[in-house]
Amino acid sequence: MAAKYIWWKTPDEAMRYPRRVITQVMNIGDYGDVQDLAHALGNEALKDAMCGAEAGEFSEKSWVYWHLRLGLCPPQEASPPLPVRRVQ
Repeated sequence: MAAKYIWWKTPDEAMRYPRRVITQVMNIGDYGDVQDLAHALGNEALKDAMCGAEAGEFSEKSWVYWHLRLGLCPPQEASPPLPVRRVQ
């Protein structure tokens, strides 16, 4: 998946940052790849990726979807805001 979703780097370069590969698949992956990722890594790894997400890694649609799918927020509540970059 590293070659497919981090296409601007070699797979070896992409795998130096495995969480980035995970978040990229979570954000833009097709259904089959997302299912394979979830099966291979489990929900805890996906939750860790969500909790450590940086600004720009998720679209709003993906952010909401993953919060609901992973049970990070109840369906009747709004998901937390997307991460933002802070300039100091």
